[in-house]
Amino acid sequence: SAVSALLVAAERARWQRLPSLLLPPRRWTWKQRSTKYATATGRNITKVLIANRGEIACRVMRTARKMGIQSVAVYSEADRKSMHVDMADEAYCIGPAPSQQSYLSMEKIIQVAKISAAQAIHPGYGFLSENAEFAELCKQEGIIFVGPPSSAIRDMGVKSMSKSIMAAAGVPVIEGYHGEDQSDQCLKGHAGRIGYPVMVKAVRGGGGKGMKIVRSEKEFQEQLESARREAKKSFSDDAVLIEKFVDTPRHVEVQVFADHHGNAVYLFERDCSVQRRHQKIIEEAPAPGIKPEVRRKLGEVAVRAAKAVNYVGAGTVEFIMDLKHNFYFMEMNTRLQVEHPVTEMITGTDLVEWQFRIAAGEKIPLRQEEITQQGHAFEARIYAEDPNNNFMPGDGSLVHLSTPPADLSTRIETGVRQGDVVSVCYDAMIAKLVVWAADRQAALTKLRYSLRQYNIVGLHTNIDFLLSLSGHPDFAAGNVHTNFIPQHHAELFPMRRATAKELLCQAALGLILKERAVTDAFRLQSQDRFSPFASSSGRRLNICYTRNMTLRDGGNDVAIAVTYSHDGSYSMQIDDKTFQVLGDLCSEGDCTYLKCSVNGVATKAKLIILENTIYLFSKEGSVQVDIPVPKYLSSLSSEGTQGGTIAPMTGTIEKVFVKAGDRVNTGDSLMVMIAMKMEHTIKAPKDGTIKKIFYKEGSQANRHAPLIEFEEEESDK
Repeated sequence: SAVSALLVAAERARWQRLPSLLLPPRRWTWKQRSTKYATATGRNITKVLIANRGEIACRVMRTARKMGIQSVAVYSEADRKSMHVDMADEAYCIGPAPSQQSYLSMEKIIQVAKISAAQAIHPGYGFLSENAEFAELCKQEGIIFVGPPSSAIRDMGVKSMSKSIMAAAGVPVIEGYHGEDQSDQCLKGHAGRIGYPVMVKAVRGGGGKGMKIVRSEKEFQEQLESARREAKKSFSDDAVLIEKFVDTPRHVEVQVFADHHGNAVYLFERDCSVQRRHQKIIEEAPAPGIKPEVRRKLGEVAVRAAKAVNYVGAGTVEFIMDLKHNFYFMEMNTRLQVEHPVTEMITGTDLVEWQFRIAAGEKIPLRQEEITQQGHAFEARIYAEDPNNNFMPGDGSLVHLSTPPADLSTRIETGVRQGDVVSVCYDAMIAKLVVWAADRQAALTKLRYSLRQYNIVGLHTNIDFLLSLSGHPDFAAGNVHTNFIPQHHAELFPMRRATAKELLCQAALGLILKERAVTDAFRLQSQDRFSPFASSSGRRLNICYTRNMTLRDGGNDVAIAVTYSHDGSYSMQIDDKTFQVLGDLCSEGDCTYLKCSVNGVATKAKLIILENTIYLFSKEGSVQVDIPVPKYLSSLSSEGTQGGTIAPMTGTIEKVFVKAGDRVNTGDSLMVMIAMKMEHTIKAPKDGTIKKIFYKEGSQANRHAPLIEFEEEESDK
């Protein structure tokens, strides 16, 4: 009832999150459905703890609420005000920001499950989702682990073991070395036997971590050591395997489900080929260009793989596919995948609900012949990163965030809101934009339309890059492979062109109208309604006022002469060209839009002006134009390190290769930095001698902090 809803809202507002586990939190309860989800031993799932954060925690909570299951959140100190905490029925703080002390602490999570009386734990993906020890600990504590048995996680989690099991089960595998001898000499010898290029992979790897391509014997040792460091950092195990690298392969994976009763099905395949840093960036289902007989064979082989390890729950069998559509087992992810929504969109299923039902002892809801696929779906991962800087992850506040409207054919999977902070402590993904349509071309059109409506200000994102990628002719044709971005680098990363003069006119008009709006508001507030000295309209008697403006387009200053006309329009001159400009501001919800006509061509764009930057978002994409800061102010803003290196992001210094006095050459590795769960090598920008190193191994450096200073070279006279 309305009264009940008001009481629930009031209780939410009063609810205080506790900083520790010493006392149970105050909680509110939702009216439960009468449906019970009983396990094979007669237990019910009425409350679940989600051992994760961000968008996947929110995703699981939505299904739990739909099923009448209460949700319990855990959060680190950095996530105290996060969206998943607010969504949960209960929430508990489990430690400081570093995941090793919070989200990866098995003991703390089990303690919360006991305190909250949760019968089950859903691990989401990442963190503890593929940790066999955690699944076994849940079993020992009598808590339902919403995932496969620990034996399946263990068998599939070690890549060398999984390859052997798959080969024995008749699943095609790719040539490689998966042995226990981890000596440098042995690994290098097998790489030479297999033949370069090869892949070095962490045996417990996933998400591209601990994975390196080695193209020649010369670079083998450096890439091996880098893979080991990433593997140790991410999985506490630096063991690796060597595999033959398939040139221009496709990454095709199959969603499988199995239950406690021996049943297993597949829900078709997804194509996840387009990647950067060995991590997926855009996924689709079904995979383009796959013939029905290949699709059926892929599914049958995936089910065979699941049955080989007595699998239970949701899993994904990943394959490498060559140009002739031959496919080879790569790995099995023993959890829900990030890209599971595209499978849900084409099959009309809720895979999280299936997870709960199967964990509770039920049979798979559908038989294989009852599972059908309709239409096509895309998922674009929106990251806080700078594609023009080698996709360098970033952090910062979401000063402005607006999204396309969600409906039955558009889903936005996210764990952040406007004003939230993307933390350097965790993954840089902001959201997943998922769309569905009747066919691939229609779905691609909808994806691009929705990307243009996804507007973010406050940090770098990959949205414009996703627009460029999804608009590439080869992508539109379905000609995808894992080397797609490097192959089409020139088209996807064109040299920056000067912003069109028409857009500069729009930016100038937006600035003028915003200034006028602020002045008018101030005038009304001060009741100085009629003073000519409080006006910014540029109105003059008998003459037209001309104002000289300067905007910065990239690194170039652009002079604009703006003449105010008596009819409220403007004449803007840039270089030797004149534009007639007319427009006004309007509000739609919380957003301000600029309606503008430049030389008779009408446009509408969302307008945001923050600090010294003008942002325009329209159906053509986004434009960013800076307002130059006076020299007397900019000279006070920063003191850069001359002739040295600076931190590209906030992170931890993992390894330092040099010391003061060392002579280095351009491109030499100076140090390794860990940020956003990835390893980044800082290289020498020039030949020179190291003068000073500002950070030791294990210390944290903020973004743009000086890392290493070079001695100034004396110039020849």
